[in-house]
Amino acid sequence: MTSISPDKIPGLRKPVVSAERGSLGNTLHNLWPYMWPSERPDLKMRVVSATVFMLVAKIVTVLIPYFYKLATDVLADPSAQIDGVAGWVPAFLLVPAMLVIAYNIGRVVMIGLNQARDALFASVGQFAVRQLSTIVFSHLHVLSLRYHLQRRTGGLSRIIERGTKGIESIVRFTILNGIPTIFEFAFMAIMIWYWFDIWYVVVISVMVWAYVWFSVRASDWRISIRRDMNENDTDANSKAIDSLLNFETVKYFGNEQLEADRYGRSMERYETAATKVWTSLAWLNFGQAVIMGFGMGACMLLSAFAVQRGEQTIGDFVMINALLMQLFIPLNFIGFIYREIRQGFADLEDMFELLMVDQEITDKPDAEPLNVNSGVVRFENVSFHYDPERKILEDISFEVPAGKTVAIVGPSGAGKSTISRLMFRFYDVTGGRITIDGQDLRDVQQRSLRNAVGMVPQDTVLFNESIAYNVRYGRPGASETEIEAATEMAQIGDFIRSLPDGFKTEVGERGLKLSGGEKQRVAIARTLLKAPPILILDEATSALDTQTEREIQAALDEVSRDRTTVVIAHRLSTVVAADEILVLRQGKIVERGKHKALLRKKGLYAEMWNRQREASEAEERLRAAREDDTLGFVTRKAPQDDTN
Repeated sequence: MTSISPDKIPGLRKPVVSAERGSLGNTLHNLWPYMWPSERPDLKMRVVSATVFMLVAKIVTVLIPYFYKLATDVLADPSAQIDGVAGWVPAFLLVPAMLVIAYNIGRVVMIGLNQARDALFASVGQFAVRQLSTIVFSHLHVLSLRYHLQRRTGGLSRIIERGTKGIESIVRFTILNGIPTIFEFAFMAIMIWYWFDIWYVVVISVMVWAYVWFSVRASDWRISIRRDMNENDTDANSKAIDSLLNFETVKYFGNEQLEADRYGRSMERYETAATKVWTSLAWLNFGQAVIMGFGMGACMLLSAFAVQRGEQTIGDFVMINALLMQLFIPLNFIGFIYREIRQGFADLEDMFELLMVDQEITDKPDAEPLNVNSGVVRFENVSFHYDPERKILEDISFEVPAGKTVAIVGPSGAGKSTISRLMFRFYDVTGGRITIDGQDLRDVQQRSLRNAVGMVPQDTVLFNESIAYNVRYGRPGASETEIEAATEMAQIGDFIRSLPDGFKTEVGERGLKLSGGEKQRVAIARTLLKAPPILILDEATSALDTQTEREIQAALDEVSRDRTTVVIAHRLSTVVAADEILVLRQGKIVERGKHKALLRKKGLYAEMWNRQREASEAEERLRAAREDDTLGFVTRKAPQDDTN
């Protein structure tokens, strides 16, 4: 399996992951390849068309107040206004009704052009959302097991969700609103300079500068508040998902109120942060309104004095007000756009941080696919630790010959399951090496390794899909006939056919609609369908009752036939027939040999065997006693029933 590193994703350079060190320009630079995709000329054409519609819409937007001015002047003094524009506007168009119609047509055209722009750009924005979301999702699947064991699934899902919305906000508000606002202000300044004078432009420029400066400073202040709200939102969502995934455990201990209180405390912190977000927004909006009010008041006073001096008409006074009101809309969007972009950038920080997490286990540049001939597995002086101060495995050496079965047993914490994780190369050994047919696992491609090794785990977790989907997961391209054959070999075919929906039966969250034995059989069928030459049975029956274990063991024997098999076992009764048994204690092999030879040594294995045998015999006696009690109860009650 290859890594999906940010450096290798087309157009995505190493993104900045903090507001303090980052810049919006850097973020846009990272996103630009997805808004202007080189492999999609159709989307490029949409970007060009949307840009054209945007420019025309802004020209129309700026001209609309001029029709308002003409209508006002014609109504106030028709002859004076007709003379003023007779050189380039036909007289019949200066009829008040025509000017009112032209004004409203202009507004309809402006709205139509803006909506056409949004519609054209919609697929471009969604393309960027889909591409980056898929990249992050894929990247999560190539990160190490160590990383996922340290993170909460609910928190990761929330980060992706908010990051996706952040992408959409940046794309939409930058391209569809930010750039058009700049053009509109430029057109507006030119018109005001032409129709009025430079002092109006100076006043408006100062107002715009103050407005933007205030919006930026206030929005930067609100970012830290927003980040705090996001952290509490992620924490609350993580607790909710964690609690729901462990629904049965909550019920077992009657801790519904405990979970509600735990979630409630997180939501209380979220409530406090969210309240600050909305309160700060109110202050931001009020400050913007004050700045806009001063600017509009100054310009209207200049125009009012000019009208009194006879230098301007009533239409000019109305026009400057209409122009400023028209400018207020995009100016209001500047604050809104900046807030959304900054908030989107804050939401993207965690998403980009995920992309920046390095893949711990990577393929070498010259890695070749694993070539399995016979399937000999060999551990050569293997050592492993998560923490140098605490060794998990130390100098482990053994061989699993082709088609043979080697069992690994030992007390809890001896390092048994770590061996299976090393065979799948979820981690790299810290000493020695592991080989398959003489090929070091670190030198081969991970995908080919995992295709060659099958796993039946102790805790079988199924997808919330149909039985057929879960079985086919072993080999996605398998046919219905092959799926049915695998379920027959796993001794679950009759059960599936007895269900109302058969193979289409949904198994529920984590397969909770099935019993433990049924889930294990589905896992066995899935592994049979995969048909790997090497098999790992990681305590595949330890969570089952004795009767179910015996039934499942027969299916496991079928799976492991003629395959190189490593059995990691808790119950020693399941490994009696193994070709070799390795006994681990504190990460070292302390005993090895066949079942009978190990019993004769009277060491750790014999001690474990005797302890388990005593427990099994006690369980059998208890069950027999219960059966006797039940039989006696029925016998005593039978005459009563006959009498009645």
